[in-house]
Amino acid sequence: MDHPIGSLMQTTLENIKDMVDVNTVVGEPIAAGDGSTVIPISKVSFGFVAGGGEYDTVKTADSLPFAGGSGAGVSVQPVGFLVVGAEGVRLLPAQNMTAWERAVGCAPQLVEELRKLTGKKNDQPGQEGKMP
Repeated sequence: MDHPIGSLMQTTLENIKDMVDVNTVVGEPIAAGDGSTVIPISKVSFGFVAGGGEYDTVKTADSLPFAGGSGAGVSVQPVGFLVVGAEGVRLLPAQNMTAWERAVGCAPQLVEELRKLTGKKNDQPGQEGKMP
């Protein structure tokens, strides 16, 4: 005979699985009017707890009374939007960024602009986006 806490945990985990799927983290693509595609990205956090006990206040011949419970919490926080268009792929953050984060995000574009100015091309296959 299975212990009652097993079915309690199974039910809770099945409900969490239904709430959190890949479409929660990477949303459905949305076609924009300019031909680009916008994909929402989110951060999902969840917690789970279950517990129980058997109490000997009313003993029966084969088992003790069981009491238990479980719970879960889910948090979904928007991270940003991937914009896929003719000019490439960009990440638009959903929250304010520090100056350092903006600088790191612009680094690939800066490197490409510097390459154009110096007249250098990256002709090695598989080396796109890498520094010389």
